[in-house]
Amino acid sequence: MSTFKVIDVNVGVFDINDRIAAEVRQKNKEDGTFMINLMASPGAGKTTTLLRTIEALGADYKIGVMEADIDATVDAEKMEQAGVRTIQVHTGGECAMDASMTKQALEEFDTSDLDLLFMENVGNLVCPAEQDTGATVNAVILSLPEGDDKPLKYPLMFQVCQVVLVNKTDTRKFFKFDDAAFVERVHRLNPDAEIFFLSAKTGEGFDAWVDWLKKRR
Repeated sequence: MSTFKVIDVNVGVFDINDRIAAEVRQKNKEDGTFMINLMASPGAGKTTTLLRTIEALGADYKIGVMEADIDATVDAEKMEQAGVRTIQVHTGGECAMDASMTKQALEEFDTSDLDLLFMENVGNLVCPAEQDTGATVNAVILSLPEGDDKPLKYPLMFQVCQVVLVNKTDTRKFFKFDDAAFVERVHRLNPDAEIFFLSAKTGEGFDAWVDWLKKRR
């Protein structure tokens, strides 16, 4: 007869994360804070896009930024220099924010008076897509030089994001990028995804993205 003990585990790690994410989402809703989880590969232009977005919205909204990195404070320093209310989150080696980290950061940051809160997630197209942070909206930035095939290679990221920003349109003459193929690939995964082509460097396309935010907020 066996003497070892059998334990049935009915609640997994993702179930716990989803529960905490629901708590975060409800708290933000009660506070009237619209939270955008911004994801992208390193170098796609998250910080530059975010700064230009905040510049376009800043006069009408109270805005905060949560900078998530494995280490360093480079992006948080840029936000602070621009006069943006900011908190830095170090993920302790984890490659993405999860709901528990987000909840802790929100408690430290006290976002109850903010209209908009942007989370600049850790830079990659894999891990951040796997975790629900409790954000109101998920958004991904893909830079045009990365290529139009990324929805084929990283499908989950494009499935979980309500918004796709294609950045660095000012580099078109240097890189081949098939807009129609990209849009078709995204919408095959996520028919309701909003897609905006823009340039954080020149400001091209930002009016449509900012108008979308204003209507949702």
